[in-house]
Amino acid sequence: MTFLRDLHGLFQRFRHGTRAVAAVEFALILPLMMVLYMGTIEISQIITVDRKMSAMAGSLGDLVAQSNNKITTAQLNDYFQAVGLIMAPYPTANLKQLVTLVYVDSNGDTSVSWSVGYNGATAKTTGTSYPLPSQITDISRDMYVVVSETQLAYQPWGGYVFSGSFNLYKQYFHLPRFGAKINLI
Repeated sequence: MTFLRDLHGLFQRFRHGTRAVAAVEFALILPLMMVLYMGTIEISQIITVDRKMSAMAGSLGDLVAQSNNKITTAQLNDYFQAVGLIMAPYPTANLKQLVTLVYVDSNGDTSVSWSVGYNGATAKTTGTSYPLPSQITDISRDMYVVVSETQLAYQPWGGYVFSGSFNLYKQYFHLPRFGAKINLI
């Protein structure tokens, strides 16, 4: 009988004891908190990389659009390298960049004048049609459009919450500042 009384007393102390409740609750919720924390870090880095890619594509197109009638391949390579610095401290090993000059005729039909890719980006074929949004073709009839593109397969840091890579892509359109064709020499 003393055994049952001792067991009952032990059970009562355990039922009314609250000293370790916080530790048990914390141990139960810790894995969820860690997943949320790591996911927040990974998402914020993806957003940061996406914004940096936007800045890169915009800057690249703007630099080319500022050219007065001509641009050299060496200048383009310098521009590619310069805007690549915007991505620091994130890796740029698989960052592809592309600049294309597109002519829009009076009917709104497009034709690639020249295209230069960097770091594995495939240049568009000269003379082929280039799909532009209707808003761009409407404002650029009988004119040229500088199209700058950046593409990156971004692998999140750690990969704890998101596995695989995110394909990020940005495209910007600029009208040449001097209104004339920019010749690639």
